[in-house]
Amino acid sequence: QVQLVESGGGLVQPGGSLRLSCAASGITFRSYAMSWHRQAPGKERELVAAITSAGGSTNYTDSVKGRFTISRDNAKNAVYLEMNSLKSEDTAVYYCNARRVTVAKYEYAYWGQGTQVTVSS
Repeated sequence: QVQLVESGGGLVQPGGSLRLSCAASGITFRSYAMSWHRQAPGKERELVAAITSAGGSTNYTDSVKGRFTISRDNAKNAVYLEMNSLKSEDTAVYYCNARRVTVAKYEYAYWGQGTQVTVSS
C-alpha cells in the first residue's frame, strides 16, 4: 500500500518560515520524481516545486523562486519543502506527489492527504 504522509504545516506570521516533510512508503522511492503542489480556497491546485528522482534537478513556480527549496533524502524515503519569507498568498493546503513514468510510458502517480499552511498575522 502506497502512502505519502505530509507534516510540518501550521500557522505562521508573514515573513516566517516552515519546513514541510513528506514520508513515503510502499514505493521504490528513488525511482520517483517528487513534487509539492498547493491549493488555495477557490483556486486550482498548482505545482510549487519539483525534484528529479536522484535529486539532481529542481524547478519552482515563479512566485516561490528564491524563497522555497525542495530537497529529498532517498535513504529516508522523504522529500522536504523549506519555505522562507512566507507571504499571505502562500496560504494553501500543500500536497506531496510521487510520479514515475515507465519506459513503456505507463504513469504511476500518488498523492498525500495534504497539510495546511496558513500565513497570517
